[in-house]
Amino acid sequence: MLDLGQKKNLPIGFMDSGLGGLSVLREAVRIMPAEDFIYYGDSLHAPYGTKEQEEIRELTFDVVKKLLKQGIKGLAVACNTATSAAVRKLRSDYPELPIVGIEPAIKPAVMNHKNGRILVMATPMTIRQKKYQELLERYNNQAEIISVPCEGLMEFVERGSIDAEELNTYFQEHLTPYLSEDTETIVLGCTHYPFLKPYLKNFLGDSATRLIDGSLGTSMELKRRLGEKNLLREENRKGHVEIINSTGRQDMIDLSYRLLEMPVE
Repeated sequence: MLDLGQKKNLPIGFMDSGLGGLSVLREAVRIMPAEDFIYYGDSLHAPYGTKEQEEIRELTFDVVKKLLKQGIKGLAVACNTATSAAVRKLRSDYPELPIVGIEPAIKPAVMNHKNGRILVMATPMTIRQKKYQELLERYNNQAEIISVPCEGLMEFVERGSIDAEELNTYFQEHLTPYLSEDTETIVLGCTHYPFLKPYLKNFLGDSATRLIDGSLGTSMELKRRLGEKNLLREENRKGHVEIINSTGRQDMIDLSYRLLEMPVE
């Protein structure tokens, strides 16, 4: 049994169905620079969003068990699909472990909304999930919120080679039908999508449409929960990030570190 001092020195665990959760990890590293992190990307089974809920839950639990064996003091489920399918049961099974999930940033979009429309770009599975539909119901009487299913968009990041022209074609086909002059905010409702933000901004041109995601909010909530249990490291040090990928491929590890080092706006 570890004492509090030993627990503080443990890393924080992150899991995702692939590389998207690195967008959340970037924020966590920025606001908790003294902490160590272990990130497990399950790219071997990506995408989770095309699978049935029970399989998603099993895959999520398999990854979490691997992280627990490594020794972690907190957990971020940095995947919308895995959050919807598994976070409630994870909290039930591991009540002493601070656990946060991620959900599309609809709440902050609505809180800062004026009169325009809010588009939520998300995987088809996320949009179908009960948790997402409940989130919509909570806020759709306060703003016009439209879900945009983006099948195949996360794969641009997983491939690691983003062709701007190909991506523009994707946005033209999948996003343009939902855009209008009064589109005020686009919520990036998948953790992969923040890596595509520069391309999306370029596609939107001079549009005043805001782009937001849940990375910072999730990281702040993780920090708060760790702080509640007095598990944050207080010394002046630079933390370490270890990345594991279920494919075992070094190129996926290298790509993960490159994504992690991209600047945060």
